[in-house]
Amino acid sequence: MKAVVVVGAQWGDEGKGKVVDYMAASFDYIARCQGGHNAGHTVIWNGKRFILQLVPSGILRPGKIAIIGPGVVFDPHAFLAEIDALAKAEIDVKGRLFVSNRAHLIFPYHRQLDQASEANRAGGKIGTTSRGIGPSYEDKMGRRGLRVADLLDTETFRAKLEALIREKSAVSEAAYGQPIDATGLVDSYLAMADRIRGFVADTAAMLWRAADEGRSLLFEGAQGTMLDIDHGTYPYVTSSSATAGGASTGLGFPPTGISDVIGVTKAYCTRVGEGPFPSEIHGEQGEAIRQKGAEFGAVTGRARRCGWLDLPLLRYSNMINGTAWLVVTKLDVLDELAEIPVCVGYKSNRKRTADMPAQASGYDKIECVYEKLPGWRKSTLGNDTLEKLPAKARAYLEFVEKQSGARIGMISTGPERDATIVPPGTRLAALLS
Repeated sequence: MKAVVVVGAQWGDEGKGKVVDYMAASFDYIARCQGGHNAGHTVIWNGKRFILQLVPSGILRPGKIAIIGPGVVFDPHAFLAEIDALAKAEIDVKGRLFVSNRAHLIFPYHRQLDQASEANRAGGKIGTTSRGIGPSYEDKMGRRGLRVADLLDTETFRAKLEALIREKSAVSEAAYGQPIDATGLVDSYLAMADRIRGFVADTAAMLWRAADEGRSLLFEGAQGTMLDIDHGTYPYVTSSSATAGGASTGLGFPPTGISDVIGVTKAYCTRVGEGPFPSEIHGEQGEAIRQKGAEFGAVTGRARRCGWLDLPLLRYSNMINGTAWLVVTKLDVLDELAEIPVCVGYKSNRKRTADMPAQASGYDKIECVYEKLPGWRKSTLGNDTLEKLPAKARAYLEFVEKQSGARIGMISTGPERDATIVPPGTRLAALLS
């Protein structure tokens, strides 16, 4: 069985959109397992820029089936806006795009509660996108959420949502002094139900039937390992399982059916929002990398914090995910540097440590140990074979491969689809053949 999971190996924004779009040419089904419309996956194809938030990146490949799984929190407004934008770009999704009937819904009051909670957080802001993702997952775990199947049951949906609105308004007013404004909310969602109905399916059953028929499956995660609710830099994390295990829970596909896990890492590091960042670069050099790499959020436009590649973090990510193969993106951003520091270890209380702190405050005690590698000072932009890379760029990749414990099976040298290197003779090359 060919069922491959693609996860972010850092704090998200590693370029998974482009990677999934590239790999989708070799797969039949592409399924999104978690997150919501807070994740912007950017794909550039034929000079056109697509920013996909809910719809899996594989939808841009003709004939491929795209699935939004039950582990995703689903905003109908965002979904319909996205498929309308795809239609304007002449991307036909009819019969190719499906939404799980078990996916939990996001409502406007989730966004209001998200914003109010962030503004009133006593321990400092988390840095959420204020899209209602966290509050929707809270309702899911509190067993009071409404799902896509509820929306399609128009006879009972109104009563269920009106009861929830009363509850949420009372909570919001008591906690934040802000009642919920739900004017026209029920009717607006019921109006969307008819447009959404044709996309809804039991997606877990779809994936199993596809696997039974010998079809190939590509599972797409959102965010990154260090934002995982269990294994990331808690509490500065997302509200879902952004690691490889999230593909099983978020799609209803058992781990025994997954053949490969692929981690995506930049050639350096970035992070959006608050939270620990041991290898962060401050000052002019950090800003130079931000500008060169266009490190601004695809959804929010927020500037990303930039740092050197963190190998202890990458080793931790590989361990958690069982990553055998890495994709390295944005190698070209480092082209102009004469020297490239890489974090090869941590010190805590002047002693080397291999452990990742369980508390966010523990990162304050960490000191990065750097090894400086020579830069190549030549353009790698658009290179599509390993032989075209400068020798020092290849040496940098070989160092990362040796130190991280996972093989490098793909290198991205620019935003365009074809600015991609897949070294021949690897397992990843075989998966893409």
